[in-house]
Amino acid sequence: MSDLKSVLSEAAAAAFAAEGLAGEFGRVTVSDRPDLADFQCNGALAAAKAAKANPREIAGRIVERLKDDARLQSIEIAGPGFINFRVTDAALTERAAEIAGDVRAGAGKVSQPRRVVVDYGGPNVAKPMHVGHLRSSIIGESLKRLYRFRGDQVWGDAHFGDWGFQMGLLIVALGDEGRAAEFMAEGPGPFPAESPVTLEDLERLYPSAAAKAKEDVAFRDRARKATAELQGGRAGYRALWKHFHDVSMAALKRDFGALDVWFDLWKGESDADPLIPEMVEDLKAKGLLVEDRGAQVVHVARPGETKKKKLPDGTVVVVPSPDPLLVVSSEGSAMYGTTDLATILDRRRSEEAELILYVVDQRQADHFEQVFRAAYLAGYAAEGALEHLGFGTMNGPDGTPFKTRAGGVLKLNDLIEMTREKARARLHEAGLGEALDEAEFEDTAHKVAVSALKFSDLSNFRGTSYVFDLDRFTSFEGKTGPYLLYQAVRIKSLLRKAAAEGAAAGPIAIVEPAERDLALTLDAFEQALVDAYDKRAPNYIAEHAYRLAQSFSKFYAACPVLAAPDVATRGSRLRMVEATLQQLEVAMSLLGIETPERM
Repeated sequence: MSDLKSVLSEAAAAAFAAEGLAGEFGRVTVSDRPDLADFQCNGALAAAKAAKANPREIAGRIVERLKDDARLQSIEIAGPGFINFRVTDAALTERAAEIAGDVRAGAGKVSQPRRVVVDYGGPNVAKPMHVGHLRSSIIGESLKRLYRFRGDQVWGDAHFGDWGFQMGLLIVALGDEGRAAEFMAEGPGPFPAESPVTLEDLERLYPSAAAKAKEDVAFRDRARKATAELQGGRAGYRALWKHFHDVSMAALKRDFGALDVWFDLWKGESDADPLIPEMVEDLKAKGLLVEDRGAQVVHVARPGETKKKKLPDGTVVVVPSPDPLLVVSSEGSAMYGTTDLATILDRRRSEEAELILYVVDQRQADHFEQVFRAAYLAGYAAEGALEHLGFGTMNGPDGTPFKTRAGGVLKLNDLIEMTREKARARLHEAGLGEALDEAEFEDTAHKVAVSALKFSDLSNFRGTSYVFDLDRFTSFEGKTGPYLLYQAVRIKSLLRKAAAEGAAAGPIAIVEPAERDLALTLDAFEQALVDAYDKRAPNYIAEHAYRLAQSFSKFYAACPVLAAPDVATRGSRLRMVEATLQQLEVAMSLLGIETPERM
């Protein structure tokens, strides 16, 4: 089963090939003038340039070869050589029936499935998640669902930050308060099974310790030493780290769960730690690891790649670019890049990953350039198998990253609750949810809130920043998640009413213009998925879901369903309604949005 655009592209490609021209000129797209055509092909212009011929003359030859295609109601030349296609009602009827009868709502699968790891979320243990984690979580979850839906074998990995300098900061800060004395003692233990800290303790300790480390060199050095001893296997520190980890994990799973974000792998940087000694020796053996001022680095710049660097004394020098990847610090600690490199090695061995997608803030681009180059040099990944999918920031009205009114970083859990509260108010304002009991109302309000958060993010290309507008994003009107939920609930209500009246769906017959428009929109789902998959950009799915909801709204206004003029028409339109709901819910699910049954 193929979408109409693909079918027409194949026919046009064959026509170009029959004329001795490259088949790639036959690429067909959805028309940008739907009042004139359903689809268009602009390949005659490019073909004419390559063949040094007249584009309208080439277009005429292509039209002549395709004019008898039974799927076409008309095929015409426009302007300098554009070819416009309008498909027959019969072709649309057949395609709409295929979509309505397909459990995948007309969506295909990739021809060559891959083993894919999506690295997203990336919270730090011992620190609460904040709004900065929202985009990675939402975009990564959607990409994981999309790649799995397209047929790949996919693992979503949270990749927790649980093994770096922040652990040393917490250990020293806790010791300075005279707490957890049993864990500070050297020796094999045993150590208390009960945690000496709560999540609130960690949330209090980390900011103050991080601030102190910037001002107090002695404190910073002690924290670095504690980090090295933790990574070196000091038993008391390892036992204390386990409590930090477990206390944090409960809160992290709460926040991820509230967003309907779930991982197949709940791994952290610590999981890569056992591989680091072996990896370091391997890098040395390959001649990649070299000493640099007491540290050990991998030079990743290629010959001739340089940049200008200003030294503290003002001197400008030319140095390799990108900077070397720091693997082992002068204190003997593994660094951020070290664990990332070891994680690539782990994923190659454990998941046999062919593609690893990193959904991480665009500001980390330089870091990933270093890590990826080191991985390719070491042979830990095939060239091109590692991709950083950077994203912009979620900003406040002032255009800077979103903060609390007091100027602080807003906790993710607080943002979720703030949006949930707004969703409750929106439901009351719209007179919705009045027939629901308290539990169902709260469930519906939560789904409205999640739809607002996710759709507002995913409707933008991931590389752009956007302004967070709670009032606009929670509205049931306009291009919002709640609007899509309302349309889905409206369709479900219509189908319940049809069932109560004994009205059944029947064979589809496309006749009216609004029926054509809805069928063409349903057909466009496959291309939206292809674009989202190839470009790693869920906004194509969000855009399709919105267009589908709009197309259905026009169809519903122009084509009476339950009050159709005859049983056959009613059955056809009910079948179109069912197909629309199925495809809308599939699209929403790929965005990580669940639709309620009622409002």
